[in-house]
Amino acid sequence: MSHPHPELSAPPELPKGGLRVIPLGGLGEVGRNMTVFEYDGRLLIVDCGVLFPEDHQPGVDLILPDFAAIRDRLQDIEALVLTHGHEDHIGATPYLLRERQDIPLVGSELTLALLDSKLREHRLRQTVHHKVAEGDRLILGPYELEFIAVNHSIPDALAVAIRTGTSLVLHTGDFKMDQLPLDGRITDLRAFARLGEEGVDLFLTDSTNAETPGFTPTEKSITPVIDQVFRESSQRIIVACFASHVHRVQQVLDAAVANNRKVAYVGRSMVRNMGIARDLGYLTVPPGTLVEAKQLAELPPERQVLVSTGSQGEPMSALSRIAQRSHHFVHLEEGDTVLLASSLIPGNENAVYRVINGLARWGARVVHKGNAHVHVSGHASAGELLYCYNIVKPRNVMPVHGEIRHLLANGDLARATGVENVVIAEDGVVVDLVDGVASIAGKVECGYVFVDGSSIGGITEADLKDRRILGEEGFVSVIVVVDSVSGKVTAGPEIHARGIAEDDKTFDAIKQPIIDALDAALAEGNTDSYQLQQLVRRVVGRWVSNSLRRRPMIIPVVVEA
Repeated sequence: MSHPHPELSAPPELPKGGLRVIPLGGLGEVGRNMTVFEYDGRLLIVDCGVLFPEDHQPGVDLILPDFAAIRDRLQDIEALVLTHGHEDHIGATPYLLRERQDIPLVGSELTLALLDSKLREHRLRQTVHHKVAEGDRLILGPYELEFIAVNHSIPDALAVAIRTGTSLVLHTGDFKMDQLPLDGRITDLRAFARLGEEGVDLFLTDSTNAETPGFTPTEKSITPVIDQVFRESSQRIIVACFASHVHRVQQVLDAAVANNRKVAYVGRSMVRNMGIARDLGYLTVPPGTLVEAKQLAELPPERQVLVSTGSQGEPMSALSRIAQRSHHFVHLEEGDTVLLASSLIPGNENAVYRVINGLARWGARVVHKGNAHVHVSGHASAGELLYCYNIVKPRNVMPVHGEIRHLLANGDLARATGVENVVIAEDGVVVDLVDGVASIAGKVECGYVFVDGSSIGGITEADLKDRRILGEEGFVSVIVVVDSVSGKVTAGPEIHARGIAEDDKTFDAIKQPIIDALDAALAEGNTDSYQLQQLVRRVVGRWVSNSLRRRPMIIPVVVEA
């Protein structure tokens, strides 16, 4: 098994007839999925998604793939293929289109509809669209693409087979093998087997659930639990789920109709996405079921169902505001039921439990994955992955979509079925497929690109470190005026602190040592303001560390009179 090496150099020129694969996101993390293929001088991109920030990335709104490796080759891009409509696969597309607006977009009907809505928000004009469905074939430059139906937690997901003059690649996108999907659209294993017979040179497979044994339960398996929640609830029901989970919302609508309840959507993305899904026929809304949220409030509680965003504890989401009793028209009452019908994304645990506690405090019954079978994954578990390896029989495997432990577990599954060459790569690691053999060829620049308000890429890891220090350790400013002629401190030090001490008088004890240190430095002829500021920083830092056991951000200002 090949492993990426942190000291890899830039890749050499691609041999003639070779296919290059460059993951720019999604390998070593769950999100930010983006893979670039290069053949015969032309580029093809599969997916362009975002990663959502964690607690240690304060102030960051989104994290994008790093486009640096392809920025000087934007005109070589044949198309961007989108496997499905989740944010971690389409969310960064507007930012790529800002760099070259006419990149052709390829995707299924629902995927492109969700993306179009996003592009309008970014005020980007519509680019060339190729709307495709399972079974379709499309030729773009040197690439022949074939699209295969796969089942996932959003309708209309596709795997893509990529044929070049020398190789056949199969990229699953995100998928599972639900044999009883709500929409009847199963993963097309016959197509996988047919491609296997043709000879798959490189198989890129979803790794998210590679550590989970067996098979992912069917979506229908949670229907009885949802029905039971509806039957047992005598007051209002609030359901929180992802704004893209059309199948989950369908289950809620069906349960509401069966229990003579009306439904309203809460949250801008929920209203938008479910409207698109309904208009395109992916969501069936029985007549008279859906009402505006303010109309719903006029009904008795036992006839109300709210479908809300905020299942991950997002602080500005509808559910978080309901838990804080700050929502402008939804007021939680004792006896209401809240159903969190979603997974718990790693890193969001504290935020979710904070919301659950807030809801419970007001007397709500909270039903969630921890106490009921109210969610099933959208990703293939180990048994499904083994099944795919056995029917595809690929020559080479490159696990994608997952943290490093997921990639390694997926690689072990492939080897267990007899695959001899498994390449474990991470973001930026270049893999070349030459003469039927995939191997690591080098590495390209590939970091995190942070979106912070209107700033894209202007925030660095150093900035985030400063923010963490400010948030965790506090801030101290020190202003001193010196006279380089007399060699003395003439005013100050004036010290202000935030988030570290009750009042600024705490720092009175350090004022004289600052004066003494500066007088000594000035007496030795040191008048450089930067060096004097560093001296102040060292004196204050040492004292704060010893006296207060803290390491705040220290901003010294030395002014020459």
